[in-house]
Amino acid sequence: MDKHIEMSYCRFKWFKVLVRNYLGVKLHLQFAMVTQLLDETKMTPADMAENLMPKSDDENEEAYLEGLIEALEKAKEDVRIHA
Repeated sequence: MDKHIEMSYCRFKWFKVLVRNYLGVKLHLQFAMVTQLLDETKMTPADMAENLMPKSDDENEEAYLEGLIEALEKAKEDVRIHA
């Protein structure tokens, strides 16, 4: 049986919770860019967590936030292309 589950999309409030939990960051200069992109596109909390979850001790929070911004920009572009 297939069921379609509607999930809410991540907004800045939940982004702050995820980034604090995964990276231990409460404030960062790149939060402004993330806020803007979250207003322009949709990303689930699970997708957001996947981009913030540390995969290596060699990378810092800057690298994860940059990766998240790239993922949000890609999601924005995908929506634009398919619209």
